[in-house]
Amino acid sequence: MAGTPDESAATGRADDPAYDATRLFAGHRELLFSVVYNMLGSVADTEDVLQETWLSWSGKNSRAPLAEIGNPRAYLVRVAVNHALARRAAIAVRRETYVGPWLPEPLVTDTATGSVPDTADQAVRADSVSMALLVVLETLTPLERAVFVLHEVFGYPHTEIAGVLDRSPASVRQLAHRARAHVRARRPRYRAHPRVRREATERFVAAALGGDIGALMEILAPDVTVWIDSGGAGSGAGSRPVHGREKAARMLAGYATRRTEDPDIRYRRVNGDDAAVLFTGDTPYAVMVMDLTPDGDQVSDVYLVTDPAKLAHVRRAR
Repeated sequence: MAGTPDESAATGRADDPAYDATRLFAGHRELLFSVVYNMLGSVADTEDVLQETWLSWSGKNSRAPLAEIGNPRAYLVRVAVNHALARRAAIAVRRETYVGPWLPEPLVTDTATGSVPDTADQAVRADSVSMALLVVLETLTPLERAVFVLHEVFGYPHTEIAGVLDRSPASVRQLAHRARAHVRARRPRYRAHPRVRREATERFVAAALGGDIGALMEILAPDVTVWIDSGGAGSGAGSRPVHGREKAARMLAGYATRRTEDPDIRYRRVNGDDAAVLFTGDTPYAVMVMDLTPDGDQVSDVYLVTDPAKLAHVRRAR
């Protein structure tokens, strides 16, 4: 069986065609990761898709000269996108038995440096979209999401997307129109200034972890929604998102009172937004991401990921 790109690179030679294939794949890996992650919202599934893409790529190059592939980047994106679309079917089956709200797996980076803590082999996922937008993208069809990600996030023209998806340019434009209208109806284009986001994040975390219902009532918008993704682990999460300021404040305050010890709070960037990562010792137990109202004064959505499986790759900065 073909090895991983890293293994092949370690044993390859510069005059070996396999070395060139490995080098090309490694050079495009960050792009492939970003495209697939934005289509799936899962780091684990994205890594699996990249492995499948590598096997397809290395198998192709064992059967035909590399020179026959005129545009390796386009070829790799096409293979990765189609593997990701196939993976969506398996993800949909898993979601049918998932306990409680499902949230994307957070991509956590260091606030100061922008780097992924303790993972020097990974570059910053600069093209990952926000947690809030990923939640909206979950409501698109797989093809609509693929078109939206390729066109709106990565700037691919419709004609090139048509080649990736084996669809006509006209059908791609129709998919793009539907996806864009759907997203705009559910996701305002306004983004608060980073300083405003950081201040609001710190205010919210202090109120939520302190169990201060009065402070929570001030910072939460009247129609706030709180999503808690525990994957069924623990008793603090309900089966559905919580809507409304009073219910949300009571639920968050109650969540704080159930803690047995004070957490170590680290402010990081999660999918490009300021957020809080909570640790007990070196173990992460929650990632908190807030979305703000257009004026930046209140929190409109809270995304709280506590599922241990989704936090397995989060490391405490040294």
